[in-house]
Amino acid sequence: MISSMSPAADTISTTDRHAAATRSTLVSVSVNFTLSTAQIIIGFFAHSQSLIADGFHTLTDLFADFVVLGANRISRKKADDNHPYGHARFENAASMILGILLIIAGLGMLLAAARKFTAPDLIPRVHQIALYAALVVIVAKELLFRYMIRVAKRVNSSMLIANAWHARSDAASSVVVALGITGNLVGYTFFDPLAAALVGFLICRTGGKFVWDALARLTDRGLSSEELAAVKTTLEETPGVIGVHDLRTRFMGDDVLIDAHLLVDNTLTVSEGHLIAANARKRALARHNALDVLAHIDSEDDSGGDAFPDLPDRGAIIAVIGDLYQDLNLDIHIHYLRDQIEIELIVKKKRLADRDNRQKITAAIARLKHELPMLRRVRLLADMDDDVLERFD
Repeated sequence: MISSMSPAADTISTTDRHAAATRSTLVSVSVNFTLSTAQIIIGFFAHSQSLIADGFHTLTDLFADFVVLGANRISRKKADDNHPYGHARFENAASMILGILLIIAGLGMLLAAARKFTAPDLIPRVHQIALYAALVVIVAKELLFRYMIRVAKRVNSSMLIANAWHARSDAASSVVVALGITGNLVGYTFFDPLAAALVGFLICRTGGKFVWDALARLTDRGLSSEELAAVKTTLEETPGVIGVHDLRTRFMGDDVLIDAHLLVDNTLTVSEGHLIAANARKRALARHNALDVLAHIDSEDDSGGDAFPDLPDRGAIIAVIGDLYQDLNLDIHIHYLRDQIEIELIVKKKRLADRDNRQKITAAIARLKHELPMLRRVRLLADMDDDVLERFD
């Protein structure tokens, strides 16, 4: 049950998702409380043990509703020191709890069916009103399920989908009750345990799916290959991005966290690279259900390992130049090109007018070429007063 990465027009804000969760769950609480009370009372006077049992089963939906309300309240909290990415995974935890409830309910129905198979004569005759009550409950719970699943899919919430299917499981159990009561009324008592066993198995299967999906998200399962390809395309189409590698995702609630390395022109400035990363992040947030996007800028494709093996840093390069760096107030631009480097020395033009300074710079460039075998090229640039650069290759 991995949510698809939808375009911006289809995305739902976190506020809208939580509001929808609260509203639909409160409706479920009201319906389940009314139905469980009616089932237990009518079942008692109609001598229907199955209707009474189904009433108590409905109470498990109330417990599930309160689990959803609690998880919804916690997941709305802002990020803090203990949860720097927010509290959205409490929704996944709630989905797991709901899945476990489904499994427990299904196993309970299987056990009840087994007992009925071993002692069918112990099923008492019930009043016909119990059948009418069971039919009303079936209709009410099915309508509740359809309402809840529609809301859950609209806001793309796995927790609400799990809770909706929990309501459907209760409706299925009411079908079992109706069949059992009908079989009781016409004398075919084995209908009840047979239907109970079938529905119990289906409920266990549904619960197992929810538990598995929630566990996968809690253990950092990522997007499907198709969804991952869509995210990669979005990042690659960002102006300035040459390529994308090391793209990783993991779920945080029903949203995802995206990490990616973006390859850009290796001659760009840091600020321009940062702008490209910011634009890529905005595009991914707008087009996909992303909670956050971490874009790492690469000047070289380092997907195969270290892109800059044993290259000197700025301090080492300045050390080669010596006092000239401070004497002439040089600006140094360094471009790292995998296993080579290029250096630009920027000097005020008026300083270059001095012959001694030109000789010092020439000697410094010679030292750089001698001390740095990985040096591919040195450029000397004259900084004009009007910020125009004159190049001396």
